[in-house]
Order: sequence, then structure tokens, then C-alpha cells
Amino acid sequence: MLRTLLGLGAALAAIFATPAAAAPAADPVAAFYKGRTVQVLIGFSPGGGYDIYARTLARHMGKHIPGNPTMVPQNMPGAGTLKVANYIYNVAPKNGTVMGTFARGIPMERLLGRTEGQQFDATKFTWIGSVTDEPSVCVFWHQSGIRTWEDMKTKPWKVGGSGITSDLDIYANVLRNMFKLPGRLISGFPGGQEVLLSMQRREVDGRCNWSWSSLISRDKYMLDQKLINIPIQLGVEKNPDLPNVPLVLDLTDDPKEKAALRLIFSRQVIARPFAAPPGIPADRAKALRDGFDATMKDPAFLAEAEKLQLEVRPQSGARVEQLIKEIYAYPPDVVKIAASAIQNASR
Repeated sequence: MLRTLLGLGAALAAIFATPAAAAPAADPVAAFYKGRTVQVLIGFSPGGGYDIYARTLARHMGKHIPGNPTMVPQNMPGAGTLKVANYIYNVAPKNGTVMGTFARGIPMERLLGRTEGQQFDATKFTWIGSVTDEPSVCVFWHQSGIRTWEDMKTKPWKVGGSGITSDLDIYANVLRNMFKLPGRLISGFPGGQEVLLSMQRREVDGRCNWSWSSLISRDKYMLDQKLINIPIQLGVEKNPDLPNVPLVLDLTDDPKEKAALRLIFSRQVIARPFAAPPGIPADRAKALRDGFDATMKDPAFLAEAEKLQLEVRPQSGARVEQLIKEIYAYPPDVVKIAASAIQNASR
């Protein structure tokens, strides 16, 4: 009898011990993120395209990260987004609780010899991904007298910019330098929205970087009411919505100039990039990348993006990282032409 009871006790002990022994180890990533917040820093003032994309992403991405952290967007404009890029690289904690978005041209700056104010190596960011790739356009107010590319070549004009590393400045300088245009750049605006207000007040004539998706999602009425003209599109491929607007790459027959333009405007492929600091733990970096990729397929995110008329053609973090490596492999003579083109024009 005693032997039977002992055997039964041992069997019961084995039964109750089995679940504990077989229980899976806790997910360290989920344990880290549970109850935490992740800052999503935005290097632009509120209301523009980068801001809208970042806030929309933040509303959905947390549920796709183990532990479901709360994503909190925060604007940090300044110096053509150098301020936020420097902060993410040098100051933000390297633990996976901070990511952000800055000007798509930031990765190319060091390659093109533009290091002033930079305190980072763009190849070492932890790239999370880009929500879309998209062309930009030059836009001029209807009263400016600039309707076509021929007008840009022959008539004086002024466009607004927001700092030497911003696409607003870079694209205007590329056009002025490479094609000897009679235009002026008035820099120092906080962002594209402020340039747009200045256009409406007739202080400047236009802006030479307006993402097509931002224009359509927020200010399509300007097109519908013919308040703006689009003389040129900026990117590496023509936008099917603009079949009669010339693409910047088609404006030269010189193969090296064409290659330099492709280098400069390849940033449009990573039109809405997000990055985290370098050196964050590999498992958390993977969780952020995977969470971003999952968000890009999330029906709720896609429905909101469609409602806001935001284009979603995502590039993964691995693809962004690869693209930046490809850019840094361009031949030196092509890089030299591109670097010369982006410099502030004397005119």
C-alpha cells in the first residue's frame, strides 16, 4: 500500500512538473518593450508629408512589435533635419526605444562632400525601412509666370528652401548649377509648409521639391483650381500621373551628367525613411524592422493611408541599407559631378 501511494505521489509530481519544465522561455524582446514607449522623432515641422507619414506609422506599428510598446511621435525640426539625425545618432539611447525620420538625402551627404554640421555616418544607422518610393516635382504659383521647363530656363524666379541638407535646397541648386538656370534660392524656412505659405503670399515663386503624394493628399485643390504649375518632375523614373511633364534625367544627353543626376535623385527611392541609432541590440533591431514590415501589410494601416491619400510602396530596412551601400560605390568622376551640382550656386 505504501509503495502504491509513493508511486502515485511520484506520478502526480511528474504530471504537475511537466508544464513548468516544458514552459517556453520568456521572449526577452517582448519583456523589454512591454509597458514602454518608443519615440518616433520627426525632423520636420508639423503638417507636412514626413510628419503625416510618421504619425500614421506610429498609430499602427506598436502592435507589431513584441510587447506592444506605445509609439509616440515628436517633431524635432531644424537645420534641414540635421538636428534630428545628429540626435538619433549621438544622443538617443541605443536600446531600441527611439527611431525617427529625416530628409531622404541625408545618407548621400557625406559621399557628396557635404559634412558641415554632420555628426554621423549615415551608413551606420540602423535602417528600419521606408514607407514608399516616390517622385517629387517643382511647383510654381500660377502668378509667377513659370509654367514650363522652357520658362525656368529663360525667366527669373525664386524658390524657398529650409537648409543646405534639405531636398528643397539641394534640388534647386542642382537645377541652377547643372542647367545654368536664372533662379534664386531663398533658404531658411522651417519646412515645406512654410515655403508653400510664402508662395501664396507671393514672397517666393515656388518650391523645387514637393513629393507627389503629399501634394495629392493635402493640396490637390491647388491642381484642380490651377493655382500651381508643374514644369518638371524630379526622380529616377517618370510618374505615370505626369506623362507630359519632363523628367530631370531626360534633360541631358551627357552620360556622366545623367549618372550624376541618378545618384542625386536616387534618394527618391527611399522617400520616407526611418532609422534608429547605430549599435542597438540585434534582436531589438530585428523586432523594429519586422514590426515595420508587418505594419506595411496591416489592413488598418493601409486603410488609413488610403484615406489620407498616402502612397505605400515600402522598402525594407535591409533594402535601404543595401541602396546606401550601392550609392557609396559610384565611380569617383560621377560623384564629383554630383557634388559640384549640389553646391550653393553663386547666383
